[in-house]
Amino acid sequence: MTMRQLTFERLHNFRDLGGHPAADGRSVRRGLLYRSDSLGKLTSPADLDRLQALGVRTVIDLRYPWEIAAKGRVPDYEGLVYHNLSIEHRPYDQAEIDPDVDPWRYLADRFAEVAEDGVEEIREALEVIAAAEEPVAFHCASGKDRTGLIAALVLTLLGVSEDDIAADFALTELATPHLIAEWHAAHPGRTLRWPGYGRAPETVIRLALADLAARHGSVEDYATVTLGFSPARIAALRSRLLTA
Repeated sequence: MTMRQLTFERLHNFRDLGGHPAADGRSVRRGLLYRSDSLGKLTSPADLDRLQALGVRTVIDLRYPWEIAAKGRVPDYEGLVYHNLSIEHRPYDQAEIDPDVDPWRYLADRFAEVAEDGVEEIREALEVIAAAEEPVAFHCASGKDRTGLIAALVLTLLGVSEDDIAADFALTELATPHLIAEWHAAHPGRTLRWPGYGRAPETVIRLALADLAARHGSVEDYATVTLGFSPARIAALRSRLLTA
């Protein structure tokens, strides 16, 4: 486990995005922005106490409403502000990915779809993160793809290197056995057809970032032009999340 990863009973992919070297010799502040697998799994009082102890007062849930209806959302507590921003608009079943296709190219193509389809929700997620006065946690189901894309965008705008972004993305691989076990528990009798289920190699996010740069000129141009997240808002994001 890295210093940025936090231990919960039911969560297996929760970590602090702080600690990375960033723009202008600064670094990402610790204890302000967390990424996670579904906070709907916080059924343990000890787990919920742990989240509250971190000071998290804003949660961004990136899942579809139907996922939330089926699996639950973060339990409400005093001071919590909850946002459901479903950034993915074309659902697909990762368990059924054709084992014969290039898996990492396939996933990167899904990231590209989300980046184009989810412009409104992605922009709002960035706005919420930039404006929040207390710690924020954002998550999807596994904390892998949708969460990974938002993390990569935020870290890029903060001036974190692609190598560090890719390394953070790949930390999800430590949770892969748990994600596979959760899938089997939720789908008794089904066969997990794709052997790459739950994987998060660096290649995926590197391809996704390269695709954004190729299509939009740079990730920053994607943010400012396509998302409409202005340079002033990027400055606000940096002011909030970077050390002085």
